[in-house]
Amino acid sequence: MKRHKTGLRKGSTGPGGDLSAEEVKKDFVPRHVAVIMDGNGRWASKRKLPRLAGHKAGSNAIRRTIEIATEIGVEYLTLYTFSTENWKRPKDEVSGLMSLFEEQLAKETDELHGQGVRIRVLGRMAELPDSTRKAFTEAIEKTKGNSRLNLNLALNYSGRAEIVDAANALCEAIRSGKETPDITEEMFARYVYTSGIPDPELLIRTSGELRVSNFLLWQIAYSELWITEKLWPDFAKDDFLQAVAEYKQRKRRFGGLVEV
Repeated sequence: MKRHKTGLRKGSTGPGGDLSAEEVKKDFVPRHVAVIMDGNGRWASKRKLPRLAGHKAGSNAIRRTIEIATEIGVEYLTLYTFSTENWKRPKDEVSGLMSLFEEQLAKETDELHGQGVRIRVLGRMAELPDSTRKAFTEAIEKTKGNSRLNLNLALNYSGRAEIVDAANALCEAIRSGKETPDITEEMFARYVYTSGIPDPELLIRTSGELRVSNFLLWQIAYSELWITEKLWPDFAKDDFLQAVAEYKQRKRRFGGLVEV
């Protein structure tokens, strides 16, 4: 696992950098990139701002990431947007986040739709406030025919909860006769939130923390990890390009000795 310092690194883009979107997308790019967007609160604290200001700044980083992922041809982008544990935060912060989600959807959905982005939600959406759930439902419905970029928002999400939900759904399918009792990995994979979506080849985490935070526990078994100390609001298109470029240089063996 490589952790990077903030700022420009050897081979990174930006002023004086030598990577471009055109260069990075040559030959191949990962089909699926997942991102743990961490550091909004610390970004705000460093500037003596309320935490919600960090979340608002983080929404700009989301926009940049969607743009560059689309530009280089990534098919699936999964963003850790709000975890089941985040309900434990102060009520005003949670309420502000829900309002921010609604505002951003109202502001961005039409443009994303025009760019061919399909919005999906991974998680227990039924537990969201009514107005927030309605906003996401409308965005999902509006963009469901798009396929240029599949934007998966992990919302009210927990990797363990996903596995429990999948297990319960699979048990019900077995009881009803839809599935046989001989459970396989392939069978179980049909019942996780990401059914039909390839596992992420690359997992990016900001803020320098060395943990996966209960994110996509089933899906990241063989994901390559790329960690930067940059806080999420500071994450730039250049950083995304650097992560993908470094991923392309790695040898993925999937537990074997022969490079795949």
